[in-house]
Amino acid sequence: MALLLVTIPLVSGPAAGEYGWALWSSDGRKLRSQGSAAPALLPSSDEVILGVPAAALSWHQVTLPQGSMSGAVRLRSVLNGLLEDRLLDDPEALHFALEPAARVAVPVWVAACNRIWLRAAVQALEAAGRRVTRIVPEFTPQPAGSPPMVFAIGDPDAALCIVCGTEGVATLPLDAAGLELAGPLPADTTALAEPAVAELAESVLGRRLPIVKPAERWLQASRSPWDLAQFDLASTGRARAGKKAAAMARALWYGRRWRAARWGVLALLLAQFIGLNAWAWKERNALDAKRGAVRSLLTQTFPSVKLVVDAPVQMAREVAALEQATGGVTPSDLEPMLVALAASLPAGRVPTAIDFSAGQLRLRGLGLPASEFAGVKTALSSRGYSARTESDLLLVQAEAQR
Repeated sequence: MALLLVTIPLVSGPAAGEYGWALWSSDGRKLRSQGSAAPALLPSSDEVILGVPAAALSWHQVTLPQGSMSGAVRLRSVLNGLLEDRLLDDPEALHFALEPAARVAVPVWVAACNRIWLRAAVQALEAAGRRVTRIVPEFTPQPAGSPPMVFAIGDPDAALCIVCGTEGVATLPLDAAGLELAGPLPADTTALAEPAVAELAESVLGRRLPIVKPAERWLQASRSPWDLAQFDLASTGRARAGKKAAAMARALWYGRRWRAARWGVLALLLAQFIGLNAWAWKERNALDAKRGAVRSLLTQTFPSVKLVVDAPVQMAREVAALEQATGGVTPSDLEPMLVALAASLPAGRVPTAIDFSAGQLRLRGLGLPASEFAGVKTALSSRGYSARTESDLLLVQAEAQR
């Protein structure tokens, strides 16, 4: 599954413009291809992330009152009221998006951009069969307590300096005047530059800067927890849950910080697999050894048995034949049956007829009711015999004869 990053062109009528795109491998380690094209000519991908350029966004920090997040309509109305005096455009013409895990009564960031422009871009992509899974900003404010970050982007003729700090995102010209507007930067400020403006940025900032390509920078932006698809651009609850689950699965499967956990799970699975196979091999050998011992006992005790098919059954047959040949008494003979029956029948119950053949004893005329028969059956079972009735007959036979 490849990851397609698409950026919206900053022109009117985005459906007619060309979208910048970069196709990454699933783990984000390999850039397969990149370029710009109309929506219908973009590469196909299971996951499409739409990027909003920094120049199209404004950032505002507000404190939401209690009860403002009870519903999307209520929240939108509250944001309109809180931001009305800060915006140059009518709030109804703008699209708002709250920072991830926003809460009431604490300062939260709100991103704002032209609603019609963003909606037209999403509709153009979906009309071309490229369903947008997330909408991410190019740059976001830094968390509280984090040092600012500076990015030098664009072309030499239109170079920009993007300052991301705890006070928001500022887009300034990449020159001395723009740097003065940014104010003094802390010593721990991280600065990166795109290849096209790296030389200019180093001369303005007065130090060497690491190089970051635009496609790599957008890939980092896609890993942000931000999602601008809110309010009228939000998907259904099921779709949001699916996107969240897919994002979590993607992070667990491809995220670098989860690499050690993935190796640990793989090692655990391999250990379990090897252990189960070793245990099964040991149990199989033990079972084969027991079967061999039983077969050996049978052939040693009864040398006449040449072919062993079912050792326990053959052993029972040979023992029964030996007892019959030597005149020994077995549980299936008449005498042991009569002894067991005499000890199991209620007092006063005497059969009128007795028949014995093939190890089965038939008694007639006992007239046992159901309650007494149950007791007789239990008593006989404890002595190794089964009992059942057929009309007025009581049939008894040894368990081994069944």
